[in-house]
Amino acid sequence: MKSLENLIYRILDSKLNKMLIIVLTAVAFFASLMMFPTKMVLAKMLPGKSDNTFSVYIDTAKGSSIAQTRAVTSCVLNHLKKEKEVMNIELFLGQGIPLDYAGLVKGASMKQTEDVAEISVNLTDKHHRKEPSFLMVQRLRPVIQKACVPLFRGTNIKFVEQPSGPPTLASIVVEVHGDNLKKIRRLSVDVADVLSETEGLVDIDIMSDENFKKFELVPDKEKISRSGLSVKQVNNILYLAFEGMVIGHKNSKDTPDQIPIFLVLDSDSKKVDQSNKEALESKLASLNLMNMRGMMVPLSEVVGVREVMSSTMIMHKNLSRMVNVVAETDMVSQVYPLLEARDVMLEKFGKDYSITKAGISTYMFDFTLEDKVTHEKFLIRWDGEMKVTLDTFRDLGGAFISALILIFILLVIYYKSFAISGIVLLGSFLSLIGVIVGHWVANWFTSETFFLTATSLIGFIALIGISSRNSLLLIDFAKSLMEFEGMKKRRAIAVATATRAKPIALTAVAIILGSALLASDPVFGGLGVALISGTVAAVFVSLLFVPILMDNARAMDFDKQPSSESDHNISITK
Repeated sequence: MKSLENLIYRILDSKLNKMLIIVLTAVAFFASLMMFPTKMVLAKMLPGKSDNTFSVYIDTAKGSSIAQTRAVTSCVLNHLKKEKEVMNIELFLGQGIPLDYAGLVKGASMKQTEDVAEISVNLTDKHHRKEPSFLMVQRLRPVIQKACVPLFRGTNIKFVEQPSGPPTLASIVVEVHGDNLKKIRRLSVDVADVLSETEGLVDIDIMSDENFKKFELVPDKEKISRSGLSVKQVNNILYLAFEGMVIGHKNSKDTPDQIPIFLVLDSDSKKVDQSNKEALESKLASLNLMNMRGMMVPLSEVVGVREVMSSTMIMHKNLSRMVNVVAETDMVSQVYPLLEARDVMLEKFGKDYSITKAGISTYMFDFTLEDKVTHEKFLIRWDGEMKVTLDTFRDLGGAFISALILIFILLVIYYKSFAISGIVLLGSFLSLIGVIVGHWVANWFTSETFFLTATSLIGFIALIGISSRNSLLLIDFAKSLMEFEGMKKRRAIAVATATRAKPIALTAVAIILGSALLASDPVFGGLGVALISGTVAAVFVSLLFVPILMDNARAMDFDKQPSSESDHNISITK
């Protein structure tokens, strides 16, 4: 340790060497911060999680038949069957998958129409599979969408993975609020267009029904009565001809409930050749009912066909009418596409609307649109996993600042010195260099992007205590040498640094070895890398940078020292 002591003393004894280390530390700190705007290190709530299952959500155009939805699902299934890692597939046609973790907030339980379908895909065990599920989804998405989406206009195919964190509606959710439903719809289409042109965003969808023409079958009660039929009889044949109906029940000892016996015509009998009123009337004319006098009555005589517009779903949130536009990120952070899309929206909407941006608050990315002609107001609000990410980073940042303030107050009370407390605080904060650089280095050794996540910030907060401990060891030992051994400040700092270097290094090695187990975890990998790289940085900061701060401090008791430099083995005499 004598060589390290002499090295530290030479550094402290030379203004040039001290200035060089200070400059290099400052450059390293600001260079690490610049890795965020240059996208060398990307921030995200949680990284992709490899699981044994994922889902495919299929939405055909509103009003589509079950046959059209089945044709799209068949296309998707044919591609999934080619994957050797797929163990089994289960199709839910016209309904959602029984509630899973992802479907809790995605509304899977409310899907009960012919234009929806969901596919549950089970994969081989993730521990015996080379390709993670999120990389498989990333690879299959463009292939399946390119082949199956063009089958029918208005088809949307989304790939949904089980979230590794809190379940959200989507990675990015844009809420369009307003009172004018037609304008809300037009604004949501414009928002969806911007998101579809933003790099890194996929599975864009507008969660709103489209108006479409449909035909209603209206039984004429007066004609039914005159024809010797009953309304129930007419309704039954209509359901049987187009939907099917329960005609009886079967009891079974294996189930406590009755099993319904469902009667339905075959596909050819139910099929209508063309989507127009004439074809439907022709279909009704082919269906006959026997009245009470034994005569056959064509169904077209007692049932009318009426063309109407569909009724759309109206969504509200906090008593405000709104439409959701959702998008998923393709293995990128949510923040950067959000900022890019928001800038494009501000430029695009600025032509027809007066824009008012939100202040620095929970909804800092929101903005209000006011029509320059009608003065109607609309709110564009951002939500989804992106908002969870921002809220989490904000809360963890607040926790970090609170921890620094608390440490500073405790140190001031203990040392009665702002200078010493500032040294400890600055040394702890500079461990951020290692955290950021560690994620940049880790990104070289992973097949996917290694994000700086919420768990990384938790690791950084934990590093504050480790870094503070290193600085306190040096300060207390140096003060003891000066007070009891009579050393000059500079020599005491050098001896303290050399003496405490070994326990500091051993502590760092223990932390690194313990954190190595976390580094490969898909969720807590950020915590492991933050602890490993941050600890390495904390060691260098403690042994090189902190001694310089100690030497330059004027408010410390280090200034109370003998006039001549003493050797470090001088003993105290009474």
